Amino acid sequence: MLDHSTRLFVMNKLTEAKRAAILKALIEGSSVRSTARLTGTAKASVLNLLIEAGQFCSTYQDYVLRNLTCQRIEADEIWAFVGAKEKHARQAGHGDLWTFTAIDPDSKLMVSWLVGPRIPEAATDFMTDLAGRLANRIQLTTDGHTMYVPAVEKAFGYNQVDFAQLAKRYGPVAEDGPGRRYSPMVCTGAVKERIMGNPDMSLVSTSIVERQNLSMRMGMRRFTRLTNAFSKKAANHAYAVSLYFMAYNFVKPHGTLTKRHAKRYPQTPAMAAGVTDHVWTVEEILALMDPAVEIREKV
Repeated sequence: MLDHSTRLFVMNKLTEAKRAAILKALIEGSSVRSTARLTGTAKASVLNLLIEAGQFCSTYQDYVLRNLTCQRIEADEIWAFVGAKEKHARQAGHGDLWTFTAIDPDSKLMVSWLVGPRIPEAATDFMTDLAGRLANRIQLTTDGHTMYVPAVEKAFGYNQVDFAQLAKRYGPVAEDGPGRRYSPMVCTGAVKERIMGNPDMSLVSTSIVERQNLSMRMGMRRFTRLTNAFSKKAANHAYAVSLYFMAYNFVKPHGTLTKRHAKRYPQTPAMAAGVTDHVWTVEEILALMDPAVEIREKV
């Protein structure tokens, strides 16, 4: 006979098929609660698996995304919040939260990201991490935020990177209407500025990283605007981002990369960057999440 606590453990243990179904739902943008409903799983079990998978995805990508031969990098940041927006935050840990992102526009690989406040110290940490993953000199483009200039110089060294900024100019919406409340300003132009090194000004752009940030907003429920979907804890937010980028880099073939391939084989950003040689599955990620296996044995 099994005692009561043992029976509960047996009943609550998730099968590999159920774990895969949960991760697939989260990767496709479902919220924690909707994933629990879709898979018939307790909310706590979904959260526990999100934390476990997020920790693994962060560690794995930190290990393998090294010595990259990228030629160009576009960097940007995307806003979200935890618990409440900054002006309404009343508890410690609540308020605005930003995700810094750096993408290779050629391979579409998400090279580096950082979840934290939008402050100079976070920008410096982000750029330092990015610099440590690259094998050669690159051309770097960011938006016009002033925090990036000292951050890039500290991370790469003066004139050790071809760095330019694309500063967008915004103005008020010309006419009143129902959309003005949510779009009070529109982009009226953009100015390219060389900051250091010798960047090719014709290649100065942030369009790829901004499009990827849009995909993040559409692909993760906790990033969705104008809804009641938001992160309750900053740590869970960071785990969701790591899982999302694991799927983006390794699991989901990219249409542009696939069309570019000579034989039209499905291509992921990690394949285009030479980090892996095949399209991964969610089941493959789960198989690697064995704590008994050293991370170096998983690459």
